[in-house]
Amino acid sequence: MLDDRKAAILRAVVQEYIATAQPVGSTHVARAPGVGVSSATVRNEMAVLEQEGYLAQPHTSAGRVPTDQGYRFFVDHLGRPGQADALTTRQVGEFFEASHGRLEEMLHHTSDLLTQLTRNAAVVVGPKAAEVPIRSAQIVRLSATAATVVFVFANGSVDNEVIEIGEEVSDAALAAATVHLSTHLVDRVMGTGSVPDTGDASTDELCRSALDAMSVHGSDDEPAYVGGVSTMAEAFDAVEVVRQVLHTLEQQFVVVSLVRDIVDRGMSVAIGVEHGVEPLSACSVVVAPVVVDGEHVGSVGVLGPTRMNYPQALATVDIVSDQLGRRLGDG
Repeated sequence: MLDDRKAAILRAVVQEYIATAQPVGSTHVARAPGVGVSSATVRNEMAVLEQEGYLAQPHTSAGRVPTDQGYRFFVDHLGRPGQADALTTRQVGEFFEASHGRLEEMLHHTSDLLTQLTRNAAVVVGPKAAEVPIRSAQIVRLSATAATVVFVFANGSVDNEVIEIGEEVSDAALAAATVHLSTHLVDRVMGTGSVPDTGDASTDELCRSALDAMSVHGSDDEPAYVGGVSTMAEAFDAVEVVRQVLHTLEQQFVVVSLVRDIVDRGMSVAIGVEHGVEPLSACSVVVAPVVVDGEHVGSVGVLGPTRMNYPQALATVDIVSDQLGRRLGDG
């Protein structure tokens, strides 16, 4: 632990560096609220903080910048978030009140909302289809030889697939297959149990075709949406860092695994190398689980440079995850 004076100096350096991205000098720190000592004393304390790994000096004549260790101390002890400000709270509330339609669109727009509010890249991971109960199942004719199978899930998502049907299939057979599927699938998740035969060859064939077509949606894939990737190009001066970050964010499975791992470790903030993805070592990730009826059904988070505004990011991610969970719970 740091004593109060060193903690105040570290807080001042982190806050100023977050705001300006420029090394912070002792004169500025001496004028910061809560420091209350001379520039000479600040220089001495900053030298100690550098020796202890909390600060670094990019150039001999420059001021100091925080290290990952310095950011970690700031997050854990100095920069805990309060609640989101009134403007953010209103924007998030209005967004989810106006969110209607397909789940996929809402999750995509939620990632855009997080980027807009934090100016960082945003990640939204939705519920696995394999874990969401079915609310309705229908087979609807498209033409003499084609029909679409439509499943609506409890979280509001809608999946559909086109199947081929024979010209002899009647509207009555389509209606009978719809009733039979609904009877045996509603309130169950995909792939659990079976749909028994009815004894009518036409109805049973339609049901089998529908289930085969929709079986792909019973996988363990987690839909993920990454927004604001272009903001990352503006966050770093080094071209190689930008290239590595952008290339990594294009790999959805890496992003999903990263977010899942941080949540599974019980962390809300992973700074630099803490998250274990080497190409993103210049970045930090702030995440929160999305919970519905006590169950973890997804995650939201933001990814930005290690000098991100942690209190603001934590507060924003928290309110968005809470509101998204409420919206999913309402179906």
